[in-house]
Amino acid sequence: MAVRGIRGRWRLLAAIVAVVLVAGACTEDPKGTPAAARAVADLPSDAPPADFSTAGSVEQVHVTGAEPGQELALHDADGTTVDVADADDQGSLIFRLVEPGDDYRVATAGAPVVASDAVHVDSVDSSLPEQDFYDSQQLDPGFTYITTRDGTTLSASVYLPGPAEDGPYPTVVEYSGYDPSRPGSNLLEENAEALRPIVGDDPSALCGVVPFACNAPAQPSSLLALAMGYAVVAVNVRGTGCSGGAYDFFETLQLTDGYDVIETVAAQPWVKGHRVGMVGLSYPGIAQLYVASMQPPSLAAITPLSVIDDTVRGTLAPGGIFNAGFALSWAEEVGEKAEPFGQGWEQAQVDAGDQTCEENQRFRGQNVDASAKAQEHRYYPPELADPLNASLFADQIDVPVFLTGSFQDEQTGGRFPLLFDKFTNAPVTHFTAMNGAHADGYAPVNLTEWKTFLDLYVADEITPIPGSVQVFAPLIMQQIFAADVSLPDERFLDAPSPAAARAEYEAEPPINVLLESGAGDPDQPGAPVPTVQVRTTQWPPPGTEAEPFYLGPDGTLTSDPPEDEEDGDGASRFAVDPELAERTTFSGSTGDIFHALPEYDWQQEPDGSAAVFVSEPFGEDQVFAGSASADLWIRTNATGADVGVTLSEVRPDGKETFIQSGVLRAANRKVAEGSTDLLPLHSQLESDAEPLERNEWAEARVEVFPFAHIVRAGSRIRLSVHTPGGDRPRWSYIIDQQPDDTRIDVGHSAEHPSKLVLPLSPDLLRGTPYPAALPPCPGLRGQPCRDFVAYENEEVDDQG
Repeated sequence: MAVRGIRGRWRLLAAIVAVVLVAGACTEDPKGTPAAARAVADLPSDAPPADFSTAGSVEQVHVTGAEPGQELALHDADGTTVDVADADDQGSLIFRLVEPGDDYRVATAGAPVVASDAVHVDSVDSSLPEQDFYDSQQLDPGFTYITTRDGTTLSASVYLPGPAEDGPYPTVVEYSGYDPSRPGSNLLEENAEALRPIVGDDPSALCGVVPFACNAPAQPSSLLALAMGYAVVAVNVRGTGCSGGAYDFFETLQLTDGYDVIETVAAQPWVKGHRVGMVGLSYPGIAQLYVASMQPPSLAAITPLSVIDDTVRGTLAPGGIFNAGFALSWAEEVGEKAEPFGQGWEQAQVDAGDQTCEENQRFRGQNVDASAKAQEHRYYPPELADPLNASLFADQIDVPVFLTGSFQDEQTGGRFPLLFDKFTNAPVTHFTAMNGAHADGYAPVNLTEWKTFLDLYVADEITPIPGSVQVFAPLIMQQIFAADVSLPDERFLDAPSPAAARAEYEAEPPINVLLESGAGDPDQPGAPVPTVQVRTTQWPPPGTEAEPFYLGPDGTLTSDPPEDEEDGDGASRFAVDPELAERTTFSGSTGDIFHALPEYDWQQEPDGSAAVFVSEPFGEDQVFAGSASADLWIRTNATGADVGVTLSEVRPDGKETFIQSGVLRAANRKVAEGSTDLLPLHSQLESDAEPLERNEWAEARVEVFPFAHIVRAGSRIRLSVHTPGGDRPRWSYIIDQQPDDTRIDVGHSAEHPSKLVLPLSPDLLRGTPYPAALPPCPGLRGQPCRDFVAYENEEVDDQG
């Protein structure tokens, strides 16, 4: 499945995410045989010189000009063989994860043995250039290249809001593996027909009013920043676009490259204060976390939108089950677009005489197949996955952070609030959490705050949103969200100084929770407008209580734990349903899912494929905010079980609204350190794996991803336990194969008391008004709605 961006009339949205696992543990040959498996003699001291070229890099050695398919060996200073691999069909090869040191040589593995000159392999610290390296690079408006510390050139497009001599300008960088550096395009000419009623036959007449549209950056965050008066430098990571090198998702070199990009851009004379910010949603949002963790001294602030906390546990393999519907397919598509000329625009550059772009394709045969690598690891491999776990390095980020995310994000998944308490060294944090879709970081309520943050911490001046942006914003929002919404008023415009505004801004609680986005405009259900906003100091909010609801017979869900009975059923049974694992709730284009009322296809679980439990109606409104835990006692006639849970609201009007979901491979059920009653963490380490015993009970706590939801009086809570799948717009799962007659029992006896633990937050909206009426259904963003249909469970005795 391909990820498709919205490139409507204004190209202001790309449906993007970054989710893949793992750099290669060692260089591989084209057939995937680990190099260590091939024995090669040590290098003789008198080996004659080779014709191919080698260069040392950060923890790597690069080879060019070898014979295609030639077997090559990397030797250390003592001549000992370190690694062996074959050159690709362009005669290129990269030896990865090489220990820093001197006098490495590459030689042919067979006779006649010839060897390269000695090369030095750097560590991250030893590779840091002097400031002159950055000062010496000149970036002019238009398409250009930035040279990194190992000599690789990265393609970049530079956009200034005015002539360079009229600067300096506040400046931001967008950095990703999509097409940020693709040269600018004229959106007015591309959409001349649509604009004809406004400007007649000459759309270029608008260039004086909206110059950013006549030379528009490829990615939406870059375009928005340029329109807001910021200079923008949009850069492709190595191995993508016209950038040199090979692609490997967030390997060390992508981080050091990002550092070099920041410092090179900041050194330009047209950059205000010689400090820059970063922008981007999803992939370029996640990239900001990695680059900022390197602490480039000229980085002023970051604004990551729609990001993930933990690549593996949050998106790639939640609960230890591979996410085939989005994560792996995304990895495959990005890999395809990282092939030579894979993004499509590179060839035009070469045809126009760009020899650097052509030369930079030569290492693409060394790209890492991230999807294949990920699937080689059934369990969480710390040596590979920890570097891709932002929760482990967020404490290294020492600049102000503005972050937004949606709980029901159909791509990244919505686990981002688990990052909130990890930014311990960021001097300022402002987070926004809401129900919604992947693109909702661009919702008007968020865009205005994004502009305010950039003004305070990058521009050091507070300026009104340009009139041209205000005029065209409704058109832009119509294209993205299919709704008529305008940008709200900016804050702090009347502040006596930026310093005074920052002081007021920093006195606010750092977390802004938007509830019921989609219901805030009664005339436009589904428009990205919340009914209520409230700020809080922590996540989950202060005063949040772990509220248990016990599963019971006949599909009940009660606040009272089960009691022993002389007879009667003590469990509910469902059959494993592989087809459910492949089912998603949205089959349309990516763009449509951002619209006000997407056409979801959220179906009831097939008969016999779930165990469903529904509470009594609530007597008064309840607010839930945080993660939840489905603490299940399960039993199966197999030795493994993949379990999914779906949480929803059954409304008094006969409608049912999706709230959130979670999945778990039962072998990963061991609860990890740091877990709470509301948040069951699982290491997914092989050493913690616990296979099930056939027909024996085991407790498995399923993590339900974060959410914030108002349940009004008269509504009920529904919990469905089933095969993972069928409750996410784009996520489907690779579950373990089981015999056709495999079934799973969910206990609800005194001996095996399964329960749902919800994050009751009675203080979150205390004193804050919100509508008394139920929100429209459909209407809540990211939360499909359907008619409620009662479900009949198969009841069994918990004794077997």
